[in-house]
Amino acid sequence: MGEIVLAIETSCDETSVAVVRDKKILGLSISSQIDIHREFGGVVPEIASRKHIEAILPVMDDAMEQADISFKDIDLVAATQGPGLIGALLVGISAAKSLAIALDIPIVAVNHMKGHIAANYIENDLEPPYVALVVSGGHTYLIEVLSYTEMKLRGRTRDDAAGEAYDKIGRRMGLPYPGGPVIDRLAKNGKDIYNFPRVIMDGYDFSFSGLKTAVINKIHEFEQRGEDFSKEDMATSFQEAVVDVLVEKTFQLIDESKLDKVAISGGVSANSRLQERMKEVGKEKGVQIFFPSPIYSTDNAAMIGVEGLLKYKAEGGSDLSFRAMPNLGLGDYEK
Repeated sequence: MGEIVLAIETSCDETSVAVVRDKKILGLSISSQIDIHREFGGVVPEIASRKHIEAILPVMDDAMEQADISFKDIDLVAATQGPGLIGALLVGISAAKSLAIALDIPIVAVNHMKGHIAANYIENDLEPPYVALVVSGGHTYLIEVLSYTEMKLRGRTRDDAAGEAYDKIGRRMGLPYPGGPVIDRLAKNGKDIYNFPRVIMDGYDFSFSGLKTAVINKIHEFEQRGEDFSKEDMATSFQEAVVDVLVEKTFQLIDESKLDKVAISGGVSANSRLQERMKEVGKEKGVQIFFPSPIYSTDNAAMIGVEGLLKYKAEGGSDLSFRAMPNLGLGDYEK
C-alpha cells in the first residue's frame, strides 16, 4: 500500500495539510489568507503567523476527514522547513513535531522549493532527468533535475522574482493583490506596444528589477502628463517581456543539456501566456512540457507530502531538532 504521509505547509499565507500515499492525494485542505492581506497590498508576516495558528487544527481535521483515516494510520509526518516567513514556518513545524512525538513516528523536513518541483509528479507521468523552471512570488530558479533527489541549480534571479515583479507592477497599476492573475487576465485583451526591456544575462540567471523599473517609469510618464493609459496594453507589454526571458533561458538550458522535458512549477506556472509560449516552443523543438493543476501550483501541502516521501525513502527521517530556515536554498546544490 505504501506509507501514508501527513504533510503540513505554512511557509507564507496558505495553511495547508494533506494526506498522501505515494503520489496519490487522499486528502487536501487549504486555508488561504489572500482576502486578509489584500487590503495591505501584500503579506503581513505577523498577521500571517497568527492566522496559521488559528487555522492549523481545523485544516488538519478537514484533510483527515477527506482521507477517511485516523491518526494511527499515519506512518510519516512531513513539514516545510523553508524557505518562507519564519513565524509562519514555526507554526507548521511545531504542529508536525508534536504529531511525530505523540504518534511516535518519523518526521521529515522538506524544502519548499523542492516541493514545488515535486508538484509535477502528482498528476503527470514525469521522471527525471529534466529541466525544472520554478517561478513564484519569492523565487525564480532554473534547475537540472538529475534524479528524484539530485538536482543542479543552473540559474536564479539576482533581484526580484518573476511573481514578485507581477505583484509590484499590479500594485502600481492599482490592481488588487495578488497582481499576477489580474495582469494575466488583462493581458489577454492588450497589445505589446511599449517594447519593455528583455534582460538576458550571461549564463542562466534572471533579473526582473530593470523591467519593473521601466514599467513604473512608463506609468509615471502618463501620470505626469495627466493622461490615461490602457491597463490592458501595459499588462501585455510587461507580461510579454517576462515570458520572453523565461522561455528563452529555459530552452537555452534544454539545448545545452540535451534534455527533452521541461517541468514548470510555482504560482506563476499557472500563467496562461507562459503555458502557451512554452507549449509552442516545446512543440517546435520536440520537448515535452509539464505543469501542475492550479491547486498544486500555489503553496499546498500535497507537494510537500510527495517530496517528503521521496526524501524519506532516500535519506530517512529528520532529527526532531531541525529548525525553521527562512532562507533555505537548494541544499548542497545551492550556488
